Amino acid sequence: MTYLIVDAHEDLAWNTLTFGRDYTRSAFETRRLEAGGPAPHHNGDTLLGWPEYQQGRVALVFSTLFVSPLKRAMGEWDTQAYTTFDEARKRTLTQLGVYRRLTDELPDHFRLVRSRADLEQQLARWRKPAPEGSGHPVGLVLLLENAEGIRDPAELPEWWEAGLRIIGPAWAGTRFCGGTREPGPLTKDGQSLLEAMADIGFTLDLSHMDRQAALQALDRYPKAIIASHANPLARLPGSESNRHLSDDVIDGIFERQGVIGVVPYNGFLKHGWTIKDGRQAVPLQVLADCIDYYCQRAGDALHVGIGSDFDGGFGLQSVPDGIDSVADLQKLAPILEERGYASTDIAALFGGNWIDLLQRSLPL
Repeated sequence: MTYLIVDAHEDLAWNTLTFGRDYTRSAFETRRLEAGGPAPHHNGDTLLGWPEYQQGRVALVFSTLFVSPLKRAMGEWDTQAYTTFDEARKRTLTQLGVYRRLTDELPDHFRLVRSRADLEQQLARWRKPAPEGSGHPVGLVLLLENAEGIRDPAELPEWWEAGLRIIGPAWAGTRFCGGTREPGPLTKDGQSLLEAMADIGFTLDLSHMDRQAALQALDRYPKAIIASHANPLARLPGSESNRHLSDDVIDGIFERQGVIGVVPYNGFLKHGWTIKDGRQAVPLQVLADCIDYYCQRAGDALHVGIGSDFDGGFGLQSVPDGIDSVADLQKLAPILEERGYASTDIAALFGGNWIDLLQRSLPL
């Protein structure tokens, strides 16, 4: 049995602009074309492609708009970095244009999901068998990772009109709050951003936010809250990284009926793991351990999903043994079955929980 999958974090536009990746191709064709080039050297071999979305029944992807401050650029090849807020906005809008072209020019491959009506149409397509020799379009829900491209909260309505539905204020620390490796609370700018987001109805993504800022946001933000791609700090003994979720933040998300996406990245599954350790050092069961940790803490299987972050700074070489593409996320199912998860639980974990959240948070 295969389950419908919703992947809550993929940097498709960043990869398209940085490496020229074409996600209408299969992951294996992209690897062949990129062999020996800069993309696999800097970002690993791709795990994503439209045929693999079809094989793995990946019906929806939270597709990111992601730019990074120049101080955190990974090299001259990292073209999606900025020095000013105006430049951050310009680069973010360019990534938005990537998704517009995909959905406007290739509607059989990708569809923008902006509303509950769009969501229902997308799910209806995937409930039916695809015509022979074809497939279903993948739905894209736009997620802003690092909000510094929003120069002023007054600009939020135009982003909403453009289709943006989820905002994560941080990546590294931003003017809004502390972030990965740069701790700190919500700033006045951050508080103003959250107030304006709530007025419109954006979902807040706590991923990358520092613990102090995340706890403040949980107290302040009245609309939907998620962590699109984050693993539990308690599962990483020896790590003190604020990139991972502390138990109090986890509990706060669950109390708010939010959803957390687990990340199948070996460095987030085993503290101290490096490429030299090999994929065999992190079997797929370790990802199931993260899912189980969250479910045990929540007391149910209704608040956890997948947020793969595939192609987001790592590739094939850095994911658990057994995953050769996004389609292989289906291999989690028998592992969860062996641990006593019912088929209804697995359906919720693979996509149902994200769908439920979207049904509650998207506009009509």
